[in-house]
Amino acid sequence: MSQLLSLYQAAGPAKFTTQLCAMAPYFGSIAPSFNELAPSRASVDVPFRREITNHLGTVHAIALCNAAELVAGTMTDVSIPAGWQWIPKGMQVRYLAKVKSDFKAVADGSQVDWTTEGDLDVPVSITDQEGKQVFTAVVTMVVRRGKASA
Repeated sequence: MSQLLSLYQAAGPAKFTTQLCAMAPYFGSIAPSFNELAPSRASVDVPFRREITNHLGTVHAIALCNAAELVAGTMTDVSIPAGWQWIPKGMQVRYLAKVKSDFKAVADGSQVDWTTEGDLDVPVSITDQEGKQVFTAVVTMVVRRGKASA
């Protein structure tokens, strides 16, 4: 079992989120709140705050990308075999609507073969407070067996 999944299960969603944002401080800029983390699935809620808005008063595009990378990365970590490594390689995004509310980012890796090395595409969907899809992303992760330990 991945260390992240063990931490999530032991600490619970709120404390896990705090600890994860301490390990990777940039994610804290969107004030995420994990509500699900399991193999092939991760979900966070992000509150609408002035700090993540753009000049139009809507959620900034990069805040959406930040949430997408967060759920894609954590879900990848808990989905790959023990001892394997991953790193984001790229992200393709589609902005479907302006976001003027809290939003939810969900990574669904149910169609990903987590036993395959190489580039794996992780789909992410973001919905607004009313459940309308406002953003999609495909985060490409490079996944490989880890180096043997001495």
